[in-house]
Formats: sequence, C-alpha cells, structure tokens
Amino acid sequence: MIGEITEYTMTVRGEQRCTVPDAIQAAPGLFVLRMPNDQSLNCPARGRIGHHGGLAIAEAMTRENAFKGISILVETGIDWTQDTDTIQASITGDTVTDLTTKLSWAWCEEPGSSYMPGDVSRNGIYTDADIDEAAREAKAAGFNALDISIGMSHTVPWMGLDTNDFNEAHDRIVAAAGAE
Repeated sequence: MIGEITEYTMTVRGEQRCTVPDAIQAAPGLFVLRMPNDQSLNCPARGRIGHHGGLAIAEAMTRENAFKGISILVETGIDWTQDTDTIQASITGDTVTDLTTKLSWAWCEEPGSSYMPGDVSRNGIYTDADIDEAAREAKAAGFNALDISIGMSHTVPWMGLDTNDFNEAHDRIVAAAGAE
C-alpha cells in the first residue's frame, strides 16, 4: 500500500539479496529505502529508489530527494508495476537519457555513482557524540553559524540529512559551539 512501511528485498551485485525492513512504498512498483550500513560502504548517497523486483533505479543523498525522484518517475507514464524484463524491453536509450536527466533535477543519480573514500555508510545518521565533536571543531575554528552550515553541507554525516533533520543538527551544533 502506498505510504506504508514494508520489508523490501533488493538485489545487490546481480544475484545477492539484501532485505531492508523499513522501506516505503512511494508509488505503485516503486520504493524508497535507506541503504543498509553494510552495503555500499563508500557511497554517501544512502537514499535509494528501488523497483519492486529488487533492482535499483536511482540513488539520492537524502530521502527527500528520493521522494522527488519518485514523483518524476511516476510522471513518465511507465508502468513500474511490470516485471523488470518487460520494463527494460520497453525502454530505449533515449528514454534512459531522458530519465537520467529528469532525475538529476531532483538530485538523484545512477546507483553507485557517488563515491567517497572510507566508510561513509552512516551518512544521514548522527549521534550526540557527532554533535559534540562538530561543535568542538567549529568553536576551535571560530566558525559562525553560516560557516557551520557550509561545512555540514559537504561532510558526513550531515550532508545526508533531510532538511528538518539538518536544521535541527545545525542548531544544536551552533548552540553547543556558542556560534552566532
């Protein structure tokens, strides 16, 4: 059912299966999920758009952008409830290029296209210790609230947060750092 949290089984590297317990069915045949922390360790884009057959369609840095990508996919008129082979047979190279371009407007990319060195699988998830460390660093650097915001938008775990979560973390860091 649309909007319902459900279990989703994604296909990784061809035949390997991975179950995600808290995916959201965002449209018929399409799901938004957070990549499990033990998958794609070097990929900071943790928001994934998946087809009901398990294959990835696109990834996004934030869950919000994945939902925007779903809206674009729905507008294409493609019946995403069909099986993977049927959809692949009906899509031409021009359609793929068009979809890729439209998805980029929602900050969604081809799966696996984002890369950062090291394990960035916690992008979009932070702890109180992360807040404390960021505040210590901001205070030591003499950052103001704008400097903190700019720094957060380019670093893990902050850049993977949805807008409200980002703003909440930012406000906590600014307050803890005594920044203005």
